[in-house]
Amino acid sequence: MNNDNELMNLGKPKNQEKFGYFVLLLVFILSFLSGYYSNQLSARLWDGKGRQLVSLNNGIAGTTTSEIVIDKNGVPPSDKKKVSFDIFWETWDYVKNNYVESNVDESKLFYGSLEGMVGSLQDPYSVYFEPETSREFQQEISGSFDGIGAEIGLKNGAITVISPLTGSPAEKAGLKPGDMVISIDDKETKDMSLNEAVNLIRGKRGTRVTLVIYRKAEKDTRTIEVARDVINIKSVEWAMLPGDIVDLKLKYFNEDTLSDFRKAVNAFLPEKPKGIILDIRNNPGGFLSTAIEITSYWVGGDDIIVIERGRDQNYIGEKANNSNALLKKIPTIVLINKGSASGSEILAGALQDWKLAKIVGETSFGKGSVQDLKQFSDGSSLKLTIAKWYTPKGREINEKGIVPDERVELTDEDWDNSKDPQMDKAIELLTVK
Repeated sequence: MNNDNELMNLGKPKNQEKFGYFVLLLVFILSFLSGYYSNQLSARLWDGKGRQLVSLNNGIAGTTTSEIVIDKNGVPPSDKKKVSFDIFWETWDYVKNNYVESNVDESKLFYGSLEGMVGSLQDPYSVYFEPETSREFQQEISGSFDGIGAEIGLKNGAITVISPLTGSPAEKAGLKPGDMVISIDDKETKDMSLNEAVNLIRGKRGTRVTLVIYRKAEKDTRTIEVARDVINIKSVEWAMLPGDIVDLKLKYFNEDTLSDFRKAVNAFLPEKPKGIILDIRNNPGGFLSTAIEITSYWVGGDDIIVIERGRDQNYIGEKANNSNALLKKIPTIVLINKGSASGSEILAGALQDWKLAKIVGETSFGKGSVQDLKQFSDGSSLKLTIAKWYTPKGREINEKGIVPDERVELTDEDWDNSKDPQMDKAIELLTVK
């Protein structure tokens, strides 16, 4: 790191230098927490992409307007609560001078303090990544990384498998959506942060990780050993089923998804399909913009796809970006399960609200918040929750999920016998005359 020396000097300023560092750190933190977010919010509200201020009346999206006034500078009011950073430096010095081991890594202290600051928000989706972890996270969202290929999150305070990626070591080892992770390599996950759990599960190709999991409705826990591998995510797959029905699978909303989705649509549209089965089971989400672009293939014109509520408490509607809505007139069934989260729920919720598709399967995960990824000059980054989201008709999805129109469970017995009653139901609905 180019600024290692600067980080190492943070713990031992002289009195005058200490005040200078205090000012710099205060400016850094406050400029990010208020100024950066405010500028981003202002840009997001005025980005010229059809975002609208939406009033909610009994949970239903109502009148819209194209003008939003926050204040004369376009910046929401900042938090005026005063904080004394003298306590920060007193704590820093005390740890440095009194901890039982004398070789305290000041870099770890520094990044740990930032992780703790973000952790104090008690939001499982807001995470600070030190440079190495940030690099791994960037690899993951780009579509290739070393690991077991499972999205995990916090649900009811427990480390939980949101979804194993299709064809991943996690799926092959038997992990399923909803599995609660009790321990990772003999380390109990009780009170463990999401970031710590991810770091323990990640690892180099060829190494193994042992997970003890609890599965709902089972009396005993299971021990599952997973061999880590290179995870290459192919996020879009499609095939033509009998009856001219397209089986279109969306596994993730990553950097390549939109271009791959467009290629798939351009390939199957000339076949004049009579129906589409949009399979977003175990899709944990990804980029919000990608989810909106793909949903726009069904939701067109001036219709809203998702409603966001930021810190200013305004409800902002994201309109469709594709006025053509090429797939709008093709009968569509959407398959979801408890591994469908975030962007998947945006897509399913919009199509359900506008009655453009029937939803089949199980209630989705229930992640109704939007994160912004901010990268810093030292290679670290921050994934911060900046908004909550709702379906076009104002339904809150956070911790509730999308409830299917046709509830069909896929049991362990179905899985073991290669049966898929959810897909069977989708085909049945599209072929009934």
